[in-house]
Amino acid sequence: MATRPGPLTEWPWQWMGNFKYLVLAPAALHTAHRVATKGWGDLDPAYATMLPALLLRMIHNQIWITLSRYQMARRKNVIVDRSIEFEQVDRERSWDDQIIFNGLEFYLAYAMIPNVRLLPVWRTDGAIITVLLHMGPVEFLYYWFHRALHHHFLYSRYHSHHHASIVTEPITSVIHPFAEHVVYFMLFSIPTLTPIFMGCGSVLGVVLYIAYIDFMNNMGHCNFELVPKWIFKAFPPLKYLMYTPSFHSLHHTQFRTNYSLFMPFYDYMYNTIDKSSDVLYEKSLKVTDETPDLVHLTHMTTLQSTYHLRIGIASIASKPSDNPVWYSWMIWPVAWLSMILAWVYGSSAFVIERLRMKKFKMQTWTIPRYNFQYGMNWERESINSLIEKAILDADERGVKVLSLGLLNQAKTLNRSGELFIQKYPKLRVRLVDGSGLATAVVLKSIPLGTKKVFLSGSTSKVAHATAIVLCEKGVQVIMNQKKEYDMLRSRLPEGRTVYLKFSNKDIPQIWIGDRIDDKQQQRAPKGTIFVPTSQFPLKKIRKDCTYLSTPAMKIPETMENVHTCENWLPRRVMSAWRIAGILHALEGWDTHECGDDMMDIEKTWSAAIKHGFAPLTKG
Repeated sequence: MATRPGPLTEWPWQWMGNFKYLVLAPAALHTAHRVATKGWGDLDPAYATMLPALLLRMIHNQIWITLSRYQMARRKNVIVDRSIEFEQVDRERSWDDQIIFNGLEFYLAYAMIPNVRLLPVWRTDGAIITVLLHMGPVEFLYYWFHRALHHHFLYSRYHSHHHASIVTEPITSVIHPFAEHVVYFMLFSIPTLTPIFMGCGSVLGVVLYIAYIDFMNNMGHCNFELVPKWIFKAFPPLKYLMYTPSFHSLHHTQFRTNYSLFMPFYDYMYNTIDKSSDVLYEKSLKVTDETPDLVHLTHMTTLQSTYHLRIGIASIASKPSDNPVWYSWMIWPVAWLSMILAWVYGSSAFVIERLRMKKFKMQTWTIPRYNFQYGMNWERESINSLIEKAILDADERGVKVLSLGLLNQAKTLNRSGELFIQKYPKLRVRLVDGSGLATAVVLKSIPLGTKKVFLSGSTSKVAHATAIVLCEKGVQVIMNQKKEYDMLRSRLPEGRTVYLKFSNKDIPQIWIGDRIDDKQQQRAPKGTIFVPTSQFPLKKIRKDCTYLSTPAMKIPETMENVHTCENWLPRRVMSAWRIAGILHALEGWDTHECGDDMMDIEKTWSAAIKHGFAPLTKG
């Protein structure tokens, strides 16, 4: 929102929330009725193109979003190296409003202008007129309108909303108050409607012009430089006819320079060109991939988790993954396609996220595999090869710590990373499974004064460590699976085995464990508190019980560039396993935490508190 919102700031359908697409329902129903009654042959090119054109615009924008976020994660050719936070993501969530607006404009033009129904697919003369009109009136009028928007009166009421994003993303380009979009529509109508009224317009002429606007808008706000130097050397006048991402980025950091739409010609003419434009362009092209201090190695979970990655869909990624969105059913086919492509062509981990905390640089790498693939015996060797390749890549690049997230540290897969330590004894990067801090978080989540705890059948490192510490503190741990009971009993110190009890009848109200299925949950007494010891949340089937979060902590304010949720966790909350890797880097601990080895529980907890991480619950 602008600092002092003026008239027509809000979109007319803002009150509709997620149902705003119903604005286009009459047009869609009209199309369906027309096809049903008259057949596809009755649709002229202009009418048949409208809805597909809107869909392609959304896909085009999403491609730019993904590309930009991927480059930002790598830091390749980045222009403004600052953080993006949730506030900006929430503000820019409405980027599709302008597509809805354009859809209404298309249908109104079709209904009100008879010539539109007679438009051919292509007319060269009309396309030439469109180009000339854009280079002349549109660029000139936009330049002066843009300068007017930077006058304090209009800036505070309208344009400050757009400039709230110092670090731009492609969708920042269309984040304006409704009143601004009305003016932009009038401007861009000049090259689209004039050829139509002259009798030389065409369907492709309009579609390609809008695609050009989208392309240049997205490119100008993508925050990484991608225009190669050889283009300007091959054709020097292009410098005045096409801006670069770094050129427009200066407008968002300096505010009073580089006002042009897409062609810098008028900035040169009226001496509003930023003197550092060429320097920033050259500098941005030289920015190389970043070598982080810490890498967190994770993987995709469900099919739709692809779109929950930072490089995915912002409206999904900025919320916990277990919060369904209304259009999730629409992306299922694409989710299946993504899974198949990742399975066939995913030959290495890829960067999805870059964070900063104090002086430490952190990246998240993702193995291109899903949960169900980790459960396939014949996929284990392939997955371990991907993990091994990522570890060796991190080691070669000088990464200090690599934390293993989710199933990448599964005991049945690689024994919590021990497999790689044994295979590469001279490995410099420290592998961390994070079990020490995860155990500490579980212990702190158990209510104070607890006398009895039920341990569901589990063989995980964290569950066993939690049970051992509880027995050492005099808390009785009850189990009902004999094999697991015997295994855990053999690991307890003498004198503490009395606190481990095998029973099928004595069931307390505090449950811990990794796998607590529906049948087991039904046996729990009313008011039971379920405390997960796994990175994966329990399925909630009891409304009369309390389900705590998977082991996690709130992150400190000093951690920057956090604008997505980690899987099912809330905003600015991070899994204990991931935090453990950060602590290893911050503290400079020169040891692995893999296999049966575990960092001192109290030591890791104290380090977490010292560095500003906070518990989600009080024990």
